Amino acid sequence: MYKYILESAGNINWMALFALITFFIVFAMSVYLAFIKDGKELQHIAALPLEDDEPISKV
Repeated sequence: MYKYILESAGNINWMALFALITFFIVFAMSVYLAFIKDGKELQHIAALPLEDDEPISKV
């Protein structure tokens, strides 16, 4: 059913191109932000799940 709807919509290659460009931009930004982070900050973020600073309160 969806196949016929998409066929009647005409040339929709721009949707695939838009998705590819969006994915590439998001991926490139995440790689760029990962490389500019400071090593100390990354170590701190990596250790956050292991820290036990706040006791669990029972409500």
